[in-house]
Amino acid sequence: MDLTISTIIGDFILIAGSFLLLIFLVKKYAWGNITSILDQRAEKISSDIDGAELARKKAEELASKREAELAGSRTEAKTIIENAKETAEKSKADILAEAKLEAGRLKEKANQEIAQNKAEAIQSVKGEVADLTISLAGKLSLKTLTVRPIKNSLISVLIS
Repeated sequence: MDLTISTIIGDFILIAGSFLLLIFLVKKYAWGNITSILDQRAEKISSDIDGAELARKKAEELASKREAELAGSRTEAKTIIENAKETAEKSKADILAEAKLEAGRLKEKANQEIAQNKAEAIQSVKGEVADLTISLAGKLSLKTLTVRPIKNSLISVLIS
């Protein structure tokens, strides 16, 4: 291969001319499309970044709102628990008071029944003692006694 300066310069001019022609053709026919595609891509990236920022802010707002609601729920739960404890204490006191009253009523009723049974038992014993006394007096005495006046007088004597 024979390389001379004239062939090198000729090749250089041909390549430079081809390159300039290629730049001219790209500029005239393709450059507008390429720049519009790149501009659209830049706008899409920018809007995606803005959308991501808005979504992040919205997520932060929702998280803070959720935290506030959670704190409110905790406070409400504490209030409900405290009210339930107070109600339980009141119910406990009411039940205890009612149980004491019922126990007092039952005790009083039992005491009344005991007193009534005691009085009945004493009355019954008095009658039996009077009958036994009259029977004993009749056996011991030779005289004929009228039972009724003696019985009444013996009962009076024994009672007092």
